[in-house]
Amino acid sequence: MDHPDQLRDRTIDMAMALAAEQGWHDVSLNTVAERLGITLADIAAEFRDRDAIADAWFTRALAAMLAPPPVQFGDLPASARAEMMILRWFRAQSAHARVAGQILLTRLWPSHPHHWLPMVFSLSRLVHWWLDAARIEHTGLRRMAEEVRLTALLLRAITAWQADARAGEADALPRTANVLRRGSAWLDR
Repeated sequence: MDHPDQLRDRTIDMAMALAAEQGWHDVSLNTVAERLGITLADIAAEFRDRDAIADAWFTRALAAMLAPPPVQFGDLPASARAEMMILRWFRAQSAHARVAGQILLTRLWPSHPHHWLPMVFSLSRLVHWWLDAARIEHTGLRRMAEEVRLTALLLRAITAWQADARAGEADALPRTANVLRRGSAWLDR
């Protein structure tokens, strides 16, 4: 029998693998359970639904972004630190970047308004973690302005990330890095 953490990880991995085969919107938790040789009750004990599995996938990417940075990280300009940290988030999802994009798009469907507000909060939390990971520690109005600008930059970068994934460049991320590099230069001023 799996340790709960192993079951969680195997469930996430299987759901993402199925989504890579057939698309996120067609992933059935019955099929995930069958392929893993477990029951739906086993999955329900770990995840409230398929969206919770997606959230766990994005949490893995956040953990990759928050891993300790290189030793000389603090010597880099703010724009380079910001780019390095968010690229970690994108690269952590490289194996299933297209599926991650499908998850985000599915949550934007007009028939899914219950996802819209949570997505705003998730995006805000990601930007806050991004600022902290990049060691950009301003306060007050300056911090608020950075949050707004980085949120807009992140949305542009997600679009570039999906273009990189469609082009088979989910590891290299040339478009994504270019958007981030151009869009974060203002952090050094």
